[in-house]
Amino acid sequence: MYTDTLDIKNRHPCFNDDVSMKKGRLHLPVSPICNIRCKFCKRSFNKTEQRPGVTSKLLEPQSAANLVDKALDLCPDITVVGIAGPGDTLASEHALDTFRKVHERYPQLINCMSTNGLLLERYADDLWSAGVRTVTVTVNAVDPNILKDICSYVFLDGGVYEGITAAEILINAQKRGIEKMSALGAVVKINTVLIPEINDFHIEEIAYTVKSLGASILNIIPLIPQYEMSDIFPPSCAKLNSARASAEKHLPVFRHCQHCRADACGIPGMNDVSSLLYEDKSCEVAQTFSHG
Repeated sequence: MYTDTLDIKNRHPCFNDDVSMKKGRLHLPVSPICNIRCKFCKRSFNKTEQRPGVTSKLLEPQSAANLVDKALDLCPDITVVGIAGPGDTLASEHALDTFRKVHERYPQLINCMSTNGLLLERYADDLWSAGVRTVTVTVNAVDPNILKDICSYVFLDGGVYEGITAAEILINAQKRGIEKMSALGAVVKINTVLIPEINDFHIEEIAYTVKSLGASILNIIPLIPQYEMSDIFPPSCAKLNSARASAEKHLPVFRHCQHCRADACGIPGMNDVSSLLYEDKSCEVAQTFSHG
């Protein structure tokens, strides 16, 4: 299988610093549940917070697909339709269903997905068939002794796993998923949340490992102190720059992340038009989702 990697990087604002303020993206908030529990994650419904895991509403797949025309009218520079929450994209069927509908109607747009990677290998072929060509996997550690302090539990096939066992399950699943999507031809980006005194010394090992699996670029995100990690100070600029320098020994590092919401629309950091896009109350499903 083949993907025009250069074309994607020239059109995707989250995979190339040079186009991060020239090309637009649309995030469709269709994923209601998550299958892991990260200690820094706090999902919410509101219209004010500018961070991942937040949306003003939850959409059904058909309603989401129907919004693409309106989004393109509001921002003709949109080149990417992404799904990044508020839950995990593969913890329910909603994201895959949405991608199929969008790809059928807008094959020229890049279908992009963010995921924790737990079920990425399982659904890799289906995602490729649905037109998904770029994938972001959040990898916060490749050592289970570190990840156990970041991820509280993993819910998989009816079982709940905690501690080292959960960390091992997630890491191994992420590795297989990254390798599978890369082999299919997708461009894989890694997001890593930099958490002082927990994984800040571990970034180079993450970069080295995911590079060997086929990842193309790494995005290091400073911790937003909240939920169980509300008492941890975010990393300093010096620590963030040091982490990026260590990662760049192995992979290019994306430096213009905007901490986008799950319902973002427009050119990152330039012209967010999500409030105009999602003002239609008929698109709303429910102001609720599951954390489990």
